[in-house]
Amino acid sequence: MADDSPVDAAADAHLREQTLQSDVVFRGGFLELRKDTVLLPGGGQATREFVVHTGAVAIVPILDDGRLVMERQFRYPLSRVLLEFPAGKIDAGEATFTAAVRELAEETGYRAREWARVGVLHNAAAYSNEFIEVWFARGLALGERDLDHGELIDVCLLDEAELDALAAGGELTDAKTLICLLWLQKWRSGQWPLQWTQPPD
Repeated sequence: MADDSPVDAAADAHLREQTLQSDVVFRGGFLELRKDTVLLPGGGQATREFVVHTGAVAIVPILDDGRLVMERQFRYPLSRVLLEFPAGKIDAGEATFTAAVRELAEETGYRAREWARVGVLHNAAAYSNEFIEVWFARGLALGERDLDHGELIDVCLLDEAELDALAAGGELTDAKTLICLLWLQKWRSGQWPLQWTQPPD
């Protein structure tokens, strides 16, 4: 019986495409649009248009009383305000943990005593190489925020039940936040353990 594991490279050979030509269609401040020509596994060619992104981090900040530090901000492409966990892009050459610490402090003002790396998600695999690395943070202490120019964010505190109700009602639509909520619930139920560490001073 063939091994159909999603990480078995040999078994995936019949699915893999090879890049024949790669063209940059647009290069912006932090996004790049490419149009590639690929060789299909069975022969023939196809075009792949996709967005190149430097990657991002998302943080699940947990207060000592169990409540979660959340954000509300206007997302221009959707022309609406979304409820989300804190997140932001990784700067060039920046370690993902450094980015998580920085984004949490900049956007919310909170600093954490303990951190746990959760994993990586691909939020738009059909048209972008973007990844989001998820971190949990606890032992929070509130300080000053340092928002970027043009960044308008309301910080709010919700408990897990409130967030779950918003998800169940279809009001929570941000993909990374829904995945973070799932991970939070699995961790709190003991099904998905985390390894917590204290970063160096």
